[in-house]
Amino acid sequence: MSGITPAPFQFLPLGAIIQAFIVGKTNIVQAFPKQSLYESHNAPFFGETIGRVANRIKGAKIDSLNGKSYTLAANNGVNALHGGVKGWGKRVWEGPKLIGIKSIEGLEGGKLEGGETVMFTLRSEDGDEGYPGTVDASVTYTAGTQKTADGKEVRVLGIEYVVELVGGDVEETVVNVTNHSYFNLSGNPTIEGTEVSLCSNEYLPVDDGGIPTDGPKPYAGVEANKTFTLGAEEPDIDDCFIVDPSKASSIPLDTRSSPLTKLVTAYHPQTRIHLEVLSTEPAFQFYTGKYIEVPEVEGVAARGKRAGFCVEPSRYVNAINVPEWRAQVLLKKGEKYASRVVYRGWSDE
Repeated sequence: MSGITPAPFQFLPLGAIIQAFIVGKTNIVQAFPKQSLYESHNAPFFGETIGRVANRIKGAKIDSLNGKSYTLAANNGVNALHGGVKGWGKRVWEGPKLIGIKSIEGLEGGKLEGGETVMFTLRSEDGDEGYPGTVDASVTYTAGTQKTADGKEVRVLGIEYVVELVGGDVEETVVNVTNHSYFNLSGNPTIEGTEVSLCSNEYLPVDDGGIPTDGPKPYAGVEANKTFTLGAEEPDIDDCFIVDPSKASSIPLDTRSSPLTKLVTAYHPQTRIHLEVLSTEPAFQFYTGKYIEVPEVEGVAARGKRAGFCVEPSRYVNAINVPEWRAQVLLKKGEKYASRVVYRGWSDE
């Protein structure tokens, strides 16, 4: 059995989780070896599909939908986080269902070889974690390879999210979906030494609970598209960066036809592994993993702070409660909430 090469991408029905993204000999996402360990130990949301609403909602309250307010679980201080106590990342999805071969529209870097595609689906009922309306959600994963200019194999994963409001319970609801993979390109205990760049230094300043207090401002110490190195402790980042602040109130509910923007690039000199995260989304949470605390379990070493970094493409934080941003996340009957994300990983080895 030792001669069998593991599949470069591996998924689980629980949370439609990305369990493996293998580049060279390194699984560059933090993971557990089996689904039951995610159920017992995945407080950091490793690899999960986050919904119904990613990130935070102020005061765990939707101020106005369907002419009324909705109270949610306060599972992050006074705020609601990542869809609630049992958000979509903690639910078992249907799948994987084989879809066949697909391409990834707008992908640069040459022809995509492969393109094998699987889909996971979930019905989230009216009242699920306090959210109104029954919705059907799908996550589609398309895996393939490209070649770099010097012939290195690039492993590519395309992700597509689609959510529709079904049934007759309500006329509108709120949706904001992302993936919460933690990347570690070195296989070391922390991300120290990783060289990263962000496409924007515009971010949403937040209060002590992580709720935006203002529109986008420049993030001190980060320059757009300029590489900086993640150290042992600094920079300590957990913020929502904005791709183009001028478009805040004109983001389509379905961003799939928007250009794929390279949000983050990362490289580690030890493994010589590169990562690119691209998306059609208007924003992304960049998080350097300060609060990871996972004990050793079944032979897998403990994971502590800065064991991985996250790039969570999404809509603006608490958008449903901010009039200028609300349309980004407001899903009505007959419409589709949708978005795309692409991961590209390769090694210079």
